[in-house]
Amino acid sequence: MKIYIIGSVGSGKTTLARKIAEKKDITAYELDNVVWERHPDGDRRRASAERNAILQDIVKKDSWIIEGAQHADWVLPAMQSADQILFLDPPNRVRQYRIVKRFIRQKLHLEKANYRPSLHILRRMFAWNAQFQNQDRKQVFHSLRSFSKKIVLLRTKRDINRIVDLI
Repeated sequence: MKIYIIGSVGSGKTTLARKIAEKKDITAYELDNVVWERHPDGDRRRASAERNAILQDIVKKDSWIIEGAQHADWVLPAMQSADQILFLDPPNRVRQYRIVKRFIRQKLHLEKANYRPSLHILRRMFAWNAQFQNQDRKQVFHSLRSFSKKIVLLRTKRDINRIVDLI
């Protein structure tokens, strides 16, 4: 089983990936951790060749879940190899609420963060979400058209629960 999950920040990608991974005993990968090499003293953006090689190693595995907001050409091998592409597209107000909720939970150390939760990061998440809402969303729909037979659009909790039950 190979599943690619795409959506904006706050859409529920990581949560859904974890649920499916636990249910099916499959490893879930965050594309942010493919793009960034995590270090205690700060993250380092990987060079394109290194990032692509890491993604290729993941894609070659028998089963995986890959989740991220990225829809650029470098992720096409994962989309092409996926048995199913899940596009999480909840309403913008839901994503905004989740961004704030995640920030608060991370500041209270109730939720793990791959980055230092700061007001700067919070502002960037809102900016990324706005960019997704105003530009990227249309581009994602357009780029996913060639994969129409394996795309599942998920907008509500009911949609998500249904797909988790089916998988």
